Amino acid sequence: MKKLFKIIGILILAVGIAIAAYYYANNESVPTGKQGVEADALATKMLQAINHDAYTTTRFLEWSFRERHVYKWDKQQHIVEVQWANIKAILHTKSPEKNKLFVDGELTEDKELIQKAIDYFNNDSFWLVAPHKVFEDGIERRLVTYNNKKALLVTYTIGGSTPGDSYLWILDEDGLPTSYKMWVSIIPAGGMEATWDDWITTASGTKLPTTHKILSRELDMGDVKGYH
Repeated sequence: MKKLFKIIGILILAVGIAIAAYYYANNESVPTGKQGVEADALATKMLQAINHDAYTTTRFLEWSFRERHVYKWDKQQHIVEVQWANIKAILHTKSPEKNKLFVDGELTEDKELIQKAIDYFNNDSFWLVAPHKVFEDGIERRLVTYNNKKALLVTYTIGGSTPGDSYLWILDEDGLPTSYKMWVSIIPAGGMEATWDDWITTASGTKLPTTHKILSRELDMGDVKGYH
């Protein structure tokens, strides 16, 4: 038995060392950049590439996240349906006192599950529409030089589930996002990169991504739809 505990202890130590080594090898500081006209111009170019004007008139968005959480978002009425497992939440993003939660079809007032639905929506919608949000209140934009090209650093000072997070958008020549590097509270190593792939033009005309890759993991956004 002592030998078994010793082996387990060695394995735990090895895993800890591997995690620490990865952190120190991959941790990057948030890059410095300049706020102002040039940063806003690059952000505008990105919005033009994804047809943000069409996004503003898109009423409904549908998608899923990693085949676990399913969404239908009425942007006009500010209502989101979130479903996972045997749970369905109706979120009123402008009037949270109207939020409702159903478990196995039965109305319940489980505040923890309602908060979980809100957190799911904040995270999973970000992976769908984050580029469209760069001019919202509480967002700082900075122009950064990355790999000898212009990149856009955005920092969220308020809102969502994790204010203070920063993202460095990497764009192609037309301004379409191809990836971003993250400095977020839930990931200890700064500068982790995730791709923004397989963009589609929805029925409403706006562009949205359908997959992402982070490390060796793919994040599938399901059957993405945007319509009036």
